[in-house]
Amino acid sequence: MHFASSRELRIMLALACGALWSSCGGSSRSLMSPSSSSSSSGGNVQAISVNGGPNGNYANGVFTNVTVCAPGSSTCQTINNVLVDTGSFGLRVLGSALTVSLPLQNDASGSPVVECAQFVLSTTWGPVKTADVKLAGEAANSIPIQVIGDPAFSMVPASCSSHGKPQQTLGALGANGILGIGFFIQDCGSACAVSGAGNPGVYYACPSSACQIIAQPGAKQVQNPVAAFSTDNNGTLLQLPSVSGSTASANGSLIFGIGTQSNNGLGTATVFKPNGSGNLTTTFHSASYPGFLDSGSNAYFFLTSNASGIPPCSSPEHGFYCPSSPDSLSALNHGSNGTSNTVNFTIDSATTLFANGGDSVFPNLAGPSAGNFDWGLPFFFGRNVFTAIETRNTPAGTGPFWAY
Repeated sequence: MHFASSRELRIMLALACGALWSSCGGSSRSLMSPSSSSSSSGGNVQAISVNGGPNGNYANGVFTNVTVCAPGSSTCQTINNVLVDTGSFGLRVLGSALTVSLPLQNDASGSPVVECAQFVLSTTWGPVKTADVKLAGEAANSIPIQVIGDPAFSMVPASCSSHGKPQQTLGALGANGILGIGFFIQDCGSACAVSGAGNPGVYYACPSSACQIIAQPGAKQVQNPVAAFSTDNNGTLLQLPSVSGSTASANGSLIFGIGTQSNNGLGTATVFKPNGSGNLTTTFHSASYPGFLDSGSNAYFFLTSNASGIPPCSSPEHGFYCPSSPDSLSALNHGSNGTSNTVNFTIDSATTLFANGGDSVFPNLAGPSAGNFDWGLPFFFGRNVFTAIETRNTPAGTGPFWAY
């Protein structure tokens, strides 16, 4: 998802959105099924599709199905239109989309644990519950997930909503959930495991009285499902086809594991290790910015209109760029391991792109973002993009890293 300028929190720092004319950082007309066409097949391959999402008006949203089960049981539900996000960590589903009863996670005093996931301009509030999560032929058993907008926890504390407007409904989120498959195992890490001033206020205990911020151990935080698989658990490969011009939809594959099977080898991909802040370095217009590869962001996001010289759009496409004609650009990505690669890309006017209301796939969509260079979903078209999970071994060494 579209990140804030700091990555101190591992939580997704993003703004999901459901409107075609809104910029989504970070965020189908019909139920996707495993029979949807993809570039690979096998027990580690999950079908994905870029389309208009559950409301039909999502721009550059890549969605999949996720099966959620009561732990250790065959009581399961497949939830469609879940956003696939390499920029966040853990599964989050809307309470309105969930019909399976899942056990609440409680703290040491027996109070339910509820999470305030903090986005750039918004939050999601909902309890942490335990579920078996199934994707393709893989399973993550008994892991914590977040249930957004659970009616039993409808009162959002001011200390949560002060971080941004809660996005608790399908209309606000634009998806039935978010599948965070970035390179961290937990969604917050050590910052949330401490008490006192250093705690960012992500996890709460909610007894019958007022909810209170708590320290949450890493093992009880919302978990990256891929890291919990028994095999193919060292990362992911996201494959989407090349797209020239806007189109209604595009199908691809989310492949689990890196170098674990014949369909997920790195090949000639260049590995980019992140720096201590969890970013690569992107050089654009002779200046350097924190950069990251983020399938949950629906556009390239970089600079501001004043800094880039590219005119912004007016309403209703506010939040995107609107150059007078297609603009060919390039930027240089650097990894902390000394690798580099020049990326050539073209951006076009969002007003022009959105003129055809039947299209949902926009490879040339871009918008402003001060202080970061967010390689959003347009970057993924026509590339094999790998995300290696922290501490896990791969043929290219230990994660975390990106490769493409």
